[in-house]
Amino acid sequence: MVNKYKKIVLVQGLEKMSDYQFRMVKSLLNKELKLTKKLQEEYDRISIADLMEDKFPNDAGLGKLINVCEDIPDIGNLPEILKKERTKVKNKNKQQLKAAKKRSKEEEPSISQPKSPTNKDVDPETAKNAPSLKKKGKKTIKAGMSTTMKLIKEKNQLLTPSASSTQQAESFPQTPHRPPPIAPSSSSVKRKRLTNTPKEPSREDDYQTGLKEVTVLKATEPFTYEMKEGKNMFHATVATENEFFKVKVFDVSLKEKFIPDNVIAISHYYGCDGFLEIYHDSCVYEIKSNSKMDIKPMLKRNASATPKIDYLYSQQRGIFVDGVFLVHKKQVRNECIYYTIGDKTGMMEVVVYGRLTNIDCEAGDKLRLFCFELDSTADSCQLRSVMHSHMKVINKGQPNNPDSAMKTSLESL
Repeated sequence: MVNKYKKIVLVQGLEKMSDYQFRMVKSLLNKELKLTKKLQEEYDRISIADLMEDKFPNDAGLGKLINVCEDIPDIGNLPEILKKERTKVKNKNKQQLKAAKKRSKEEEPSISQPKSPTNKDVDPETAKNAPSLKKKGKKTIKAGMSTTMKLIKEKNQLLTPSASSTQQAESFPQTPHRPPPIAPSSSSVKRKRLTNTPKEPSREDDYQTGLKEVTVLKATEPFTYEMKEGKNMFHATVATENEFFKVKVFDVSLKEKFIPDNVIAISHYYGCDGFLEIYHDSCVYEIKSNSKMDIKPMLKRNASATPKIDYLYSQQRGIFVDGVFLVHKKQVRNECIYYTIGDKTGMMEVVVYGRLTNIDCEAGDKLRLFCFELDSTADSCQLRSVMHSHMKVINKGQPNNPDSAMKTSLESL
């Protein structure tokens, strides 16, 4: 599997870059790959791919390359392409593992019958990007979506899909020539009730076809995350009665459904890097207005809480952070803006580049961050903006006396 990751790194990643972008990758990874100035000049794409395979044996450095590419301006949708290719490898590996287990069981003397294919057998890349399907494929899709709709109606008779959702459901790409999704039993889909209220968002991985009923806690306004191609999205937080999730929504027409306290049902989404990613209007179903979920006040508070600085220093690098922070200092260096944020527990640096540098924020302001990655430097750690990051100044300090404003704000944190 590592060789497959390396092929993605080299063929789909490094080879697709311009010389300038490749030099930026080497510069941004110089400390982790231990590249001297001389080696940065000498190493070509193949040498870097070999080095990344040695340094990051789990995935040949594909995860690192994705993170770095998200910081490079004008690189287009290369990070998204790399993520898709990574998902393909993961899913193929899972299918091979299932096949190996099945063969092992068949070789053993047993009277048990092999299990029917499950929803996880559906190829997420086909579901996400497949072109218009032939008539036979559409019949399969329509049957699958009908089964899903039947499950929803049998559950609580509250589901009311919009007209646009029904139209898109008929053409929702699902792998042709496979059985429609099998309605799971209540015992298989029911999560074990959590004894403690979670403080962190729950995570799911890969393509999920199951139905999840949630309450919308909050959502940002839509924003353009890729200026050149005009790609838009918004962030949201949703919750069940026992856990909460961070969501990236890439169809901004869904904003009218992501209203606080609105109960919706989602399906056919992707779990990636701690987010649920929704790409199509047909993935979200409206629940009638008289439906409510019992969301604990503590769960709501945890879902919107800002993590303390000392807590962030203790966390694993690569997680994504939301929160409201006081800006202590601002510096502009190399087309990036460096903010020093702080609370009673410590200080941390926030690095902003690209479109987000146009936001007017000064020392003494409070800054709300969405989807900022926790990363490490030579002697500390920092929050840095990535492709899907968003930020907003929510409380302007007093320009004539920023030190006084910061002191008052710090005392309140």
